Amino acid sequence: MDASLPSRRRRRPAYRVPPPLTAALCAVALAAGCSPAGTAQVAAQRPARAAHSAQPAPLTQRSGNDLQTAYETVIRNVLPSVVQIEAGNSLGSGVVYDGQGHIVTNAHVIGSGRTFTVTVANSEQPLRAELVSSFPEQDLAVIKLDTIPRGLKAAAFGDTAKVAVGQIVLAMGSPLGLSSSVTQGIVSAVGRTVSEGAAGGGTGATIANMVQTSAAINPGNSGGALVNLDSEVIGIPTLAATDPELGNGTAPGIGFAIPVSMVRTVADQIIKHGRVVDSGRAALGITGRTVVGPDFQPAGVAVVTARKGGAAADAGIRAGDIITAVGGTRVTTIASLSEVLAADKPGQRVKVTFTRGGGTRTAEATLGEM
Repeated sequence: MDASLPSRRRRRPAYRVPPPLTAALCAVALAAGCSPAGTAQVAAQRPARAAHSAQPAPLTQRSGNDLQTAYETVIRNVLPSVVQIEAGNSLGSGVVYDGQGHIVTNAHVIGSGRTFTVTVANSEQPLRAELVSSFPEQDLAVIKLDTIPRGLKAAAFGDTAKVAVGQIVLAMGSPLGLSSSVTQGIVSAVGRTVSEGAAGGGTGATIANMVQTSAAINPGNSGGALVNLDSEVIGIPTLAATDPELGNGTAPGIGFAIPVSMVRTVADQIIKHGRVVDSGRAALGITGRTVVGPDFQPAGVAVVTARKGGAAADAGIRAGDIITAVGGTRVTTIASLSEVLAADKPGQRVKVTFTRGGGTRTAEATLGEM
């Protein structure tokens, strides 16, 4: 990946989902009006209901000197569509996807839960919701409210093709307090491929084409909305970078959001079919593990199983082989294999380099679907 952080030794950054914000911790924050380290700030009282307003004029028609008014307008338009999700002992966020009560969020926010408590902006009482389906491979999930409250407002979703470096964006979390659940920044980069760790609550997903932003990503934002100044959701905030030189502490100003194009693809399929039927993600059809070489450095991916009928098995790759390259790109770890495949498409033919019995071999594989 090209998302390395500048340092004297230029160590590769790590990525992790923000740790879950526990209900107990939230209660402490509410009582004390404080912001514990590593958590989103939570207001000491529930805000007044946000008024619904007309859609704002396009950004190009606004005065460049009226940025504050633009921020306030975006918050009024979008924050009512951002909800708080309580999943067991943890709290996260979600975005109202449509008027039928569907809410899109991160798979890591809901975990293994099946039922949830959701607080929406226009209802004083928490509402019950059930899981429709989760797609951990893309860290996305859809849940559905049992009862649709009057005036439920679906968010407007933007166009990934129009997201550009330098655009001003706001990251929004659950609406417990407007000032403490909104952060601002810019789009720092697009097209990043990032792997999230399975440890600490992540799904282990490798996600392509992510939007990098300087807006703070924390437990109050994860699963919420990354929004442009035209009040459109352009991504779902999901990951924060960690810097090895800071003891894997969060690297300030480096967060990532799942692009809106993938959010729509996954959410639309889940709502229509109850699951993802066409991920668009390439796969070799193996389970594997990272192996190290004589220097104790990662040296490839050992095939543990090759699924019958899968791309690897059909190409003659079998358990015990060690994959070292795909399509000419070196593979040293499970994460690097996932990153290579994230850029490919099902049906694409690639050359797979692997070792067997001390010798190096190559095979042509037609990639399957995740």
